[in-house]
Order: sequence, then C-alpha cells, then structure tokens
Amino acid sequence: MFSINLPKRFLSLVTLSLVVFLVVILSGCSSTVNTITTTAPANSAPAPSPSPTPVKPAVPDMILATTTSTQDTGLLSVLIPVFEKNSGYKVKTIAVGSGAAMTLGEKGEADVLLVHAPASEVKFMDANHGVDRKLVMHNDFVITGPAADPAGIKNMTSAVEALKKIAASGIVFVSRGDNSGTDQLEKKLWTS
Repeated sequence: MFSINLPKRFLSLVTLSLVVFLVVILSGCSSTVNTITTTAPANSAPAPSPSPTPVKPAVPDMILATTTSTQDTGLLSVLIPVFEKNSGYKVKTIAVGSGAAMTLGEKGEADVLLVHAPASEVKFMDANHGVDRKLVMHNDFVITGPAADPAGIKNMTSAVEALKKIAASGIVFVSRGDNSGTDQLEKKLWTS
C-alpha cells in the first residue's frame, strides 16, 4: 500500500488544533458551549464567572458528537479527563461521521459538535441549529492504494490531480460514501 505524502507539519497541526479546541474553547464552557458548531440547548444559562475552583454546572452532563477520525487519534481520551476535572462537566463522546454528528445536533441530542464538513456546517448554522462556530483545524486528504500503483499517483502532492489520473486510468476507486466530512471533501475534490 502507498499513500500520497503530506507535509510533516500535518500531524502537529491537527494535534495543536485539538489541544486548542479542548483547552481554550471547552474551558470556557457553560450551558451554551463554544466549539466548531454548538447546538442551542432548550434551557441555556449564562456562562458562570471564571474561578479557580470550578462551579458545579447545573446540568453537568455534556454530549460531544465528534468524528471517528478525531476519536481515533486518542487525543480526546487524554484531554477530556483534564477538562472534566477543571470544569465539573462530564463528557460523553459519540463518534460518527460529520453528517451524523450534525443530525444529532439538529435533533438536540448533542451539546457540542466537533466536525469537519465546512459547507454543511455553514448550512447547519444558517438553519439556526447552532449558536457558535469556530474553525479549529483543517483537513488534508490522503489517498491510499495498492503498492503496484496502477494509476501512477504515488508521489503526487495534489489530490485533485491524483483523482484526475485515477479517473483517466479507469481503475476502481473505493469511497466511504457515508456523508462524513471525509466523504464530502472527496466529492468536492472529484467535482474540482
């Protein structure tokens, strides 16, 4: 198997972005939560004043709907316990694709969304399903394939150009097709 090489800064950017997200965004959390996209809870309360000792939240349970790729990094399992200790909140994580996470948000079944499908996020916000949207990271697209590299894309750095070569070669391309952020980005790249 091969993959298109991405800049070495990719992993550190994702890690830094998630650290910033959880430490900065969630540390100011109240019943109305700041993140990439937050849902509008029915009984929002004003944010408590910051204090050295966390005030026990009126509703301490928080549901974070996030993507499987974010969950799979393992970073949330390190940062969430620190957040819980410092905030008094108890976070339940639900890892699904971006589309499914936003559906949970629309139904009021998640308090905070950490997703990566910008066009869908904008629609989500425009439909008044959320109260605040913050950009905390971006996607880099990685294409993997057999070691024989039948489309000849192994050393390419442009996903769009690689997809053009795959299409021109007529070889099979397998997609997630699940409306996740990855799937949405892939479709956008194919359109490009």
